[in-house]
Amino acid sequence: MTNSQVIFAKNVGFRKELNRRANQYFATNNIKPRDNPAMYFKTAVITTWTLSAWALILFDQPSIEIKVLGCVALGIGVAGFGMSIGHDANHGAYSSSPVVNRLIGFCYDIIGVSSFLWKFRHNQLHHVYTNIKGYDNEIEGDGVVRMSPHTKHQAYHRLQHFWIWFIYPFIPFYWYIKDIQRVIFNQDYQSHALPPMQPLDYLMFWGGRIIGLTFFIGIPFAVGYSPLEIGIGLSIAYLTYGAIVCEIFMLAHVLEGVEFPTPNPESNLIDDEWAIFQLKTTADFAPRNAFLNWYLGGLNYQAIHHLFPQVCHIHYPQLAPIVAEVCQEFGVNYMVYPTFAEAVASNYRWLRLMAIGGEVN
Repeated sequence: MTNSQVIFAKNVGFRKELNRRANQYFATNNIKPRDNPAMYFKTAVITTWTLSAWALILFDQPSIEIKVLGCVALGIGVAGFGMSIGHDANHGAYSSSPVVNRLIGFCYDIIGVSSFLWKFRHNQLHHVYTNIKGYDNEIEGDGVVRMSPHTKHQAYHRLQHFWIWFIYPFIPFYWYIKDIQRVIFNQDYQSHALPPMQPLDYLMFWGGRIIGLTFFIGIPFAVGYSPLEIGIGLSIAYLTYGAIVCEIFMLAHVLEGVEFPTPNPESNLIDDEWAIFQLKTTADFAPRNAFLNWYLGGLNYQAIHHLFPQVCHIHYPQLAPIVAEVCQEFGVNYMVYPTFAEAVASNYRWLRLMAIGGEVN
């Protein structure tokens, strides 16, 4: 069973103007929205970083302290794959070729996240129905954390703004197990039925897990590491990965000032044009931080990403002023937190508010 489709208000020309000026930017500068050398270079850097950390741990003889740092570096590399490479590919933003996007997006399956399931819950549910309860699975938190004011308040939410930081690192292990359960038992996302998986989808799902287990467990065991050592090293890497990606997601949609709209109960209508709705439910942060702009794969330009999900993230810093200009002309608020620290602080305050408040009827 699938929820009734949400209807967005009539187009007022905002999205049309955004697209016109973005297209004009690419045409004037004679550059492609996808298939960019800078993206290929980033892919090479992150791949080299990740494989180098992995090789250092396995084949060198450093001290225990260096091995631990190597595991942390490996986790940073895995997070980089997820945010900067696989994310674009699974949105169709890495290349104009669907085959290339699918091959690059396969890195999700290798690191333990089903690219097939991710594209459904993220591209089709989260991106279309951002922050709408019952549709956007990514703000549900499976009942553990209360992100939306429309989620029923539970007693265990009261200290969530403290303990949630200790939950983030373990989320990748949960994703890994939950994706397997969902594929085997064909489990829905809330009341949204999964699209049917084709043979290639199954091959990529199980093949990715075989490659990932070989990379992270099989080869370390073959070169002489004990199961305990492998478990500790893998845990350090994936705890690092989880801590990074989970907090970064929070800084896009779970902040003060970001809206959690409710469709009209009779018409299922959202009062805003879809593009305006996206800017009300999403925020950017730290746009002048050169390192974050590079490493996060444009996830600090989340509003730009939601408006242009099939444009490679390396263009987001150039598209942001265009969006700001159109927003000013149409009287639309474009929310930007100037620094990473300000966004984290706002996320904390929002989680604290959700921890002590009741649900909104």
